[in-house]
Amino acid sequence: MKQKWDVIIASVIVGLVAVCLGIFGNPANMAFCIACFIRDTAGALGLHRAEAAQYIRPEIIGIVIGAFTIGCIKKEFAPKGGSSPFTRFILGICVMTGALIFLGCPLRMVLRIAGGDLNAIIGLVGFVGGILTGIIMLNRGFSLKRCYDQPVSEGIGLPMVNVLLLILVIAAPAFVFYSESGPGSMRAPLLLSLAGGLIVGAAAQRSRLCLISGIRDAVMFKDLKMLIGFAVILTTVLVGNILTGRFIMSFEQPIAHTEWLWNILGLYLVGLGSVLLGGCPLRQLVLTGGGNSDSGVTVLGFLVGAAICHNFRLASTGAGTTMNGRVAFVVCALIMFAVAILNTEKTSQT
Repeated sequence: MKQKWDVIIASVIVGLVAVCLGIFGNPANMAFCIACFIRDTAGALGLHRAEAAQYIRPEIIGIVIGAFTIGCIKKEFAPKGGSSPFTRFILGICVMTGALIFLGCPLRMVLRIAGGDLNAIIGLVGFVGGILTGIIMLNRGFSLKRCYDQPVSEGIGLPMVNVLLLILVIAAPAFVFYSESGPGSMRAPLLLSLAGGLIVGAAAQRSRLCLISGIRDAVMFKDLKMLIGFAVILTTVLVGNILTGRFIMSFEQPIAHTEWLWNILGLYLVGLGSVLLGGCPLRQLVLTGGGNSDSGVTVLGFLVGAAICHNFRLASTGAGTTMNGRVAFVVCALIMFAVAILNTEKTSQT
């Protein structure tokens, strides 16, 4: 019961933070998107050339530092790694590709649904389908093998990088790129964004909140607490949007496209890849803050994946998907299935 309430409280916090950030300047229906914010950060560091998506998002920094801080306070910081790091890096690239075909991570999918975006409801079908496919692979023996205890230096690497990014944003903004138009130019005040990230990171660390484990755990273990958390985030943001007049039910939404098939397929990749990785993009950031270097490598995969998507025109726009993005979907899907097959141990029947 305590775990269930931890998840509910964390989910309310995530929903309220998303609503507040949207009111104070973050893009509509993209107020707290892990994939989009990592993409913006990649652009700010010069890793891609999309001028409309360049800004070091303090929310990402806050999530990692918040999880790291609460982990240290509660003596839960535990440096671990060594569980197929290169495979996780490649899967991170593939998950980011799927997210940028859809235009959002699982958290943004929830925020878009709560804002009335019918495209996201359609995309939810693919997300569930990807998770169910991942469950089949888990039941057949898929595993990226165990991780091992590591030195503290391995666990604090990515949290310290985020501290350096924060210093860069505050003390030397001239050394990074900033969008003057487009979603990268839409941002809440820095301190508010950082505070929101810190709060969400701490809450997600304590509750183990994950947006794929709700469906996965409900199907595999009949455990509904994470699924309840999914519903609580949706309800909290929905109520906030209605109260502030930001709920508009339609297919025509900002920073979204109406190609229903590719909304489904993009989130299919995200759902499947997240199951193979053991957590959604939000969970990977939180685990990085908790000392998991494998999740840190996965986050680097997200960062590189975002750069690849924009440098090679794989990412969708409001006008729709690109041919390059469709080809990338096929490649990423083949990679995921190959990873699943090559990392499945057949159990002998006696």
